[in-house]
Amino acid sequence: MSGKNMKQGELFKKKLVPAKPGSGKLFEEEIVVNDGPVVCLGQEFESDVARREYFAALLREKLNDPEFRKIEGFPIGEDEDILALSDPPYYTACPNPWIGDFIKEWESQKPEKPKNYQYHREPFAVDVSEGKNDPFYRAHSYHTKVPPKAIVTYLLHYTDVGDIVFDGFSGSGMSGLAAYLCENLNSQDKEQIRNIFHGASYNEPSFGPRHSIIGDLGPAAVSIGYSYNRKVNSIEYNKQAKSLIKELRNEFGHFYETLHSDNQSTGIINYTVLSDIFICQSCGAELCYWDIAVDKEKNEHKEIFECTSCKSSLKRSDLDRAYTSYYDNIAGEVVKCVKRKPVLINYYIGKKKYEKIPDSKDIEKSENIDLKRVLQYLPVNKIPYMHMTHERNNLASQGITYIHHFYSARNLFIAAEMWQRIINKYTLLINIFTAINPRLITQMSAYRVGKGKSNLRTGTLYIPSLTSDYNVIGAFESKYKVLSKILLSSEKSKPHTISTTQSHIDLSNIPSNSIDYIFTDPPFGENIYYSDLNYIWESWLGVITNSDSEAIVDKAKKKGNVEYKYLISMSFKEAFRILKKGRWITVEFHNSQNAIWTCIQNALIENGFVIADVRILDKKQGSIKQVIESSAIKQDLIISAYKPVEALNEKINLYTSSEQSAWDFVREHLKMLPVFVSNLGIAEVVIERQGFLLYDRMVAIHVQNNMTVPCSAAEFNLGLKTRFSERDGMYFLSEQVTEYDKKRLQSKGIRQLSLFVTNEASAIQWLYHKLKDKPQTFSDIHPQFMKEISGWSKNEKILELSILLEQNFLCYDGKGRVPEQIHAYLSTNWKELRNLRKEDPSLVAKAKDRWYVPDPSKAGDLEKLREKSLLKEFEEYKASKKKLKLFRLEAVRTGFKKCWQERDYATIISVAEKIPNNVLEEDPKLLMWYDQAVTRSQG
Repeated sequence: MSGKNMKQGELFKKKLVPAKPGSGKLFEEEIVVNDGPVVCLGQEFESDVARREYFAALLREKLNDPEFRKIEGFPIGEDEDILALSDPPYYTACPNPWIGDFIKEWESQKPEKPKNYQYHREPFAVDVSEGKNDPFYRAHSYHTKVPPKAIVTYLLHYTDVGDIVFDGFSGSGMSGLAAYLCENLNSQDKEQIRNIFHGASYNEPSFGPRHSIIGDLGPAAVSIGYSYNRKVNSIEYNKQAKSLIKELRNEFGHFYETLHSDNQSTGIINYTVLSDIFICQSCGAELCYWDIAVDKEKNEHKEIFECTSCKSSLKRSDLDRAYTSYYDNIAGEVVKCVKRKPVLINYYIGKKKYEKIPDSKDIEKSENIDLKRVLQYLPVNKIPYMHMTHERNNLASQGITYIHHFYSARNLFIAAEMWQRIINKYTLLINIFTAINPRLITQMSAYRVGKGKSNLRTGTLYIPSLTSDYNVIGAFESKYKVLSKILLSSEKSKPHTISTTQSHIDLSNIPSNSIDYIFTDPPFGENIYYSDLNYIWESWLGVITNSDSEAIVDKAKKKGNVEYKYLISMSFKEAFRILKKGRWITVEFHNSQNAIWTCIQNALIENGFVIADVRILDKKQGSIKQVIESSAIKQDLIISAYKPVEALNEKINLYTSSEQSAWDFVREHLKMLPVFVSNLGIAEVVIERQGFLLYDRMVAIHVQNNMTVPCSAAEFNLGLKTRFSERDGMYFLSEQVTEYDKKRLQSKGIRQLSLFVTNEASAIQWLYHKLKDKPQTFSDIHPQFMKEISGWSKNEKILELSILLEQNFLCYDGKGRVPEQIHAYLSTNWKELRNLRKEDPSLVAKAKDRWYVPDPSKAGDLEKLREKSLLKEFEEYKASKKKLKLFRLEAVRTGFKKCWQERDYATIISVAEKIPNNVLEEDPKLLMWYDQAVTRSQG
């Protein structure tokens, strides 16, 4: 790290060193790192080494503090391993105790704002390309990542120059890299972002530095993230990499040499294919999978193959594995493992590639490996009981019981030699080692027949029947060439990223109300078993994830949806605490389970966040679309939520659950919503501005504040009509509607929402959209309705269309004046019906039996009738002593609301326990009432 006054050219100096033998010189010049002064947290040090030693000593003292070690998620490891992995104060392989100091320093350095400046942003609601071909994204093989350039647009929208960004589920640190890119994008990327912002009528993006804090529970993740985000000295980095590669080639290159077919030339092995040996169930003969199951001429797998001994017709499921036993010097015990043999060598001479069947010298060379020499550098970790190793793939049955069993003896030896040099001498190269391990150098690297390539199955620990045993030195060199181009680009700017290793449920080392923006991609249920997958990395690093507070659904760790919900809720509670008031959190969600999606929504809402926008991220189209129903969750979602300003909470508490508190909330909420959204010139309906969602948000904030809901849906809708301007079914503040009207006139039209009928509530919304502008008869709408209900929830009672219409809409019976809603539709679409009196017989005849949306001023009586019917059913559910298999969900929701108003928490809990768990967990409204009832009854 350079001092703030040091120029880039002063980072290096030259010194004389002994010349190489045979050069004809006594000395030669060598460029080395300048050990000049550096400044860190206001202190000046004579060198960067001195800086690290100073803060390492402070960290060592901190590690001796029992209270410090009580921070949730404190990793498992010896103090020396934690210190060796850390680069304090910028990065610690434990909770970072200097975050508060950095925040204080960054705040003091922020550019001065105009006197009348007030922070205000709408949800970011424009198309965002995923950009997974981005070299930053592809550089390291961490399990999941969000492309950094996709994050950049969010950072530029929600933050100003100098702002502080936090990601507590940072994984490989892409959000930190995005903060760096806010200042260091190339001109082409900047212009592309400007076009996005201008097209959405956002202000000019303010390119410039943002400071970021990235954290994760997994020490491996934080180590990888730090390697992406640290400032690297390019000369030293290249020097270390080239020196290490040269050392390894000189000492161990012969391990990857093979004799060419001319018996004279020597080839360099790229990879060796290893095949499992199986036993025929019919005759007991040993069969090499490569020999029987691979068609060498067609270069493809065979579906059915023949036993070479008894000629039986076989499939893969007809085979049993063959095993062998040996004494494991590393584990100190006899190990039974799957029998394998080398069957193919892929090698090159110069730039030309060849393949051969391994000869006796190849086999002898790979078997005569003395691991005693590297024993002290090997991770001798017995694999604990984990989902990935014991439940999903049962690797123990293949003899994989220790970490070193994932490697062939040759690759284990070379990896250990490489690792001991990295940790003792070439410390800048840890990121290259983790990038190739385990992806390329373990037996999990599958050989793809017909592809000529190898790959690792992502998101799992699995050893295939055909594996590629890669040249570790060659893999390291190849990855170095990729990473050096990417990581060294950070040289041109000082670091902005601070890294910490800890659980998101305890961020006590981060001050309250100190973060300007949060972008996060949290773990979702049982999508990915992060601590399981990180175990190989962390066994080498010497610091292991403390998975007690890992937010996951994992039977092996005895964590279900309840435990996951608690941990994710506690995480968002901390996020809410550290985020500044009026600021935003963006959550990327990707999971196909409704229960997890509901859990994420409720965790945000119950901790005080207000959801303002939910959109589908379409990876194929590179675009985002609004979503209302949880049936759309099979794609990635982008959730935008904000922390209300203090004034809003004061207003709500001041009026103590009156109708005024409802309208105060709506006014403040409307300020936070997009005014106008368009795609390719076509306007889109902003769902959050529609009456039913405004009502849901109003109800949620009152419930979260332990207040009664101040008005019914009908009263609320009438209030919306009288207090706010309506356009295209959306509501606006008076200062917003002018902007909307202007942009709406410039658009090509408006794209209506796609609604999916899955239950009574969505059916009512579907009917509302069908009847609002086009009143129809029962016979007109019935065929359409029948097509839509195929996805109706299996636990919810399917209602007849007639009941839905009678309880929620009005029908003109031909008596009296034709209602205005029907008259407007008919006179617009039939010329002969224009300018007629509303009692005209021809108009009446055309209007008779048409269903229409009631005027809000007249909808109250209809709602009361419907509520009476729903509560009658709810009384039946209360009285029932059996589990409810088929019921009316709206009746339960209405009953829960009434019980809440009456503080009857016991009934909410009692009825909830009769509902199937999956229904409760997948319905955000029911779950909200239930969770709050449990909390209040316990409180």
